Parts: sequence; C-alpha cells; structure tokens
Amino acid sequence: MNPLEIRATWSLASLFALRMLGLFMILPVFAIYGQDLGAATPALIGLAIGVYGLTQALLQVPFGLVSDRIGRKPVIVAGLLLFLVGSLVAAQSQSIYGVIIGRALQGAGAIASAVMALLTDLTRDEQRSKAMASVGASIGMSFALALVVGPVVADWFALQGLFWLTALLAGAGVIIVLWVVPTPDQRKVYRDTRPVVAHLGEVLKDVNLLRLDLGVFLLHMVMTATFVVMPGWLLHQAGLAQGRHWLVYLPVLFLSFVLMLPLMILAEKARTIKQVFLAAVALLVVALFSLSQWHMGLWSIVLGLFVFFWGFNLLEALLPSLVSKLAAPGLKGTSMGVYSTCQFLGAFVGGAGGGWVVAHYGDAAVFSVACALVAGWLLLAWGMRQPAHLQTVTLRLDPDSDLDPQAWASRLRTIAGVEEAVVVTEERAAYLKVDNARLDKEQLKQVT
Repeated sequence: MNPLEIRATWSLASLFALRMLGLFMILPVFAIYGQDLGAATPALIGLAIGVYGLTQALLQVPFGLVSDRIGRKPVIVAGLLLFLVGSLVAAQSQSIYGVIIGRALQGAGAIASAVMALLTDLTRDEQRSKAMASVGASIGMSFALALVVGPVVADWFALQGLFWLTALLAGAGVIIVLWVVPTPDQRKVYRDTRPVVAHLGEVLKDVNLLRLDLGVFLLHMVMTATFVVMPGWLLHQAGLAQGRHWLVYLPVLFLSFVLMLPLMILAEKARTIKQVFLAAVALLVVALFSLSQWHMGLWSIVLGLFVFFWGFNLLEALLPSLVSKLAAPGLKGTSMGVYSTCQFLGAFVGGAGGGWVVAHYGDAAVFSVACALVAGWLLLAWGMRQPAHLQTVTLRLDPDSDLDPQAWASRLRTIAGVEEAVVVTEERAAYLKVDNARLDKEQLKQVT
C-alpha cells in the first residue's frame, strides 16, 4: 500500500471501530441496568437492545446510494451526527421508551455502506482486499473490546455514562472524517463493492446465497438474544458482580479466537470450507443446548459461552468468504448488501424476540428456541454445495478502446484459470472469477 492507502485504511478502520464500539457496549450490561428505567419490561429491554438493527438494515443501502450523488464524507458525517444525537437522547432518558428512541437513532446513522464506498475511492484494485480485511478486523476487535469495556464503564458511571461515552466516540468519529480521512479525487461506483438495485432480484433468486443470508440472520439473532439473558445469569446464577463480567468475556473470546484460527486455515488450505462451516454451526447447536439445560453455576455458563463464541467467531469469518465465493461476477456488492441487511435484521429480531420469549416463557427458553432454529439451519446447510476455490478479480479496461462486452468476456474466458467473466461497459471494467492455482497471469496481462 502507498501512504495514502495506509492512511485511508487505518483511519476508516478506526472510524468503524469507534461506531461499532458505541453500539456494542450496552450488550453485556443493558439487561441488568435497563431494569431501573421507567416502564421497563423484559420485552422492552430486548427491543432496546436490538432496535438499532432495524434502522440500520433499512437505511444502510440508501445511505450508500446517496453518497454516490452528494459525496461520501457529507453522508458519513450526517450518519455520525445521528448516532451522536441518539446517544444523547438515550443518555438523558429516564424511561425505557427514551432509550429505545435513542438506540433507533443510533442505528439510523447507517454509514457502513458509505464508509466502504469511500474506502473503494481511496484504494487501488489490487490493494482493496487488504484494506477491507483491515476494516473487517476492526469490527471484530471492537466487538470483543465492547464486551470487556462495557461492564467496567457501566459499573463506574452507570448506564447514562455509557451513553455519554458513545456520544464522545461519535464526536471523535466526526473529527477523524473531517481532518484525518483523505478526500478522494473522484467517486468510484463499482458493482463488486457496491449494491446495484437493478440486480437485487437476481441475487434474491440465488438459493445458495439465500442459505447464507438466512444463516447470518439466525447467527446475529441468536447472538443478540443471548445478551438479553446472559448478564442476568452472570449476576444471579454465577454470583459475579456487574463490574466483573469482563473476567468471563475476555478469556472466553480470546481462547475461542485462538482455536478458530487453525480451522480457518484448514478451510482455505485444504479446501474444506463446507465441512468447517457445518462444524461451526454444530458448535452453536451444542452450545445453545448446553446453556438451555445447564446454567446454574459459573463454570457451566463459561463452558457454554466458550463453545458458543468458538462457533460464532468461525461463522463471522466464514460467511462473508462464502458470499464472496458464491456470488456471480459483478454481483458481489449487491450480494453483500443483502447479506448485511439480513445481519442487522437478525440483531433486531434477536433483541425484540428474545425479550418477548423471556417475558412469556423464561430465560432458559431463549436458548431452547435458539437451539431449535440453529439445528434447522444446520439441516438446511447440509445440502449446500462445496464452493469452488475461486477468487474475485476486478480489471480496469482501456477507456479509449472500443468495447464489445460479449466479445471481451468470451476472450477473457479463454484464459487458463478464468472460470467466469462479466464486462460492464459503463464502468470500463471486467469482473472475473479465477482459480489462482491455474491462472495464466501473463496471458491475462497481455489480453487486458
């Protein structure tokens, strides 16, 4: 990467991390502290935890499309200001309804699509995968940090202090956008990094992609529902003081991440991604069943959480990779847009649905229902095909040449290792699926 790309990557990764840290910090504490709010019920507490996912799901694609027209930075700043306002509303609320409104406003600052579009503007094609991987890693780190920091901050400054901190994080994000993130010379709109509304129907008809969309919906539904119950269990069943819950989350997350890495390497190197994927879903089933049956002591809860996060972290890494492998050339951006929307909708349903189940059937029923749903996912995923070990390549074509897209695509498909090719005239770009082990890079260079 050149200096501009390095600056763009770390600044946008930091921006993403600050925002997600603010969203996630209430997960490990709100089920306890939310009980002190006026009119609080288990169902409304769950809704407050998950409602950000609904507004995020509804607005992330529109925010990205607006950024194509008026610019990335104005849209990102507007989203961060919405997040800041939502944090202030929640911080000053004495009732659960005010916090629900604040959390909905936090989610309405849906800048994910615009941030990724800005990253596309600021990086070259050959460096973009590294940049996006860095942003993805920052999201994972912010989630882990939130589970550790959230209980400590809430113990020191109560729930209001937690929301005031998220407002400060949003303000820091605005400063990063205005004074640290580079300003691109031009806006790039490439369908492999951005959703295309016209191709939405095509993506929604792909059964293999729909399996993954359902999977990420259930994954985030179960994760959010877990935190409707888990803080109370650690306090009452495990006898762990509120400010010490991080002593469980930190080792559990660390060990699950360490044990995830060998399986990720096995999936890619041995080309056994389907088998590892099914094993990860099976780990979730085991963990959820264990938590539904054995949750009366610290060690049974810790063991169940460890197995849960082992499977969860694996799937968080595998699912986007599978979407990338199975999406048709030129449809990766649209496929990822649908995938992300399902992810946020899952968080909403998990919070709202988890609270409803607690209110009507008790804490353990949340894990029983989740176990049954994930077991159904495992049966459905069993029939998925083994994804071909292909990589996505985007090529810029000579803007001065006459371009017959069908002729270009046919010519590209004759190159050894090129399995699929689509040429888009208006973008002067070719989208390829290639087998790197067989790809004749020299011939590809000569042709293009």
